[in-house]
Amino acid sequence: MADPSETVTLTIDGDDATDELTVPVALVDLLAEGDQSAPEVVGDVALFGMAQRIHATVHHSQEEPGEDLQELEEVTTDLFEERFGMTYGEATGHSH
Repeated sequence: MADPSETVTLTIDGDDATDELTVPVALVDLLAEGDQSAPEVVGDVALFGMAQRIHATVHHSQEEPGEDLQELEEVTTDLFEERFGMTYGEATGHSH
């Protein structure tokens, strides 16, 4: 296991903005599958988190979601399936 205080800083580039994220190397190593790079691990975690958030918004909020949010969830889950090779429900054991 890497030194818990050792970190890696990743740059996230968007169309009109850039951000940096510093995370512990040991955590990246813990979450990595096989020989995944730090950007791949963080990308997986980011998409997984976003899929969780839109799923919760559409299926577990008190208000009925509009068509725009339902479509957004559909696009997100399609991207999730492309990246992970399984549906969100298969990955989490949670489906509707």
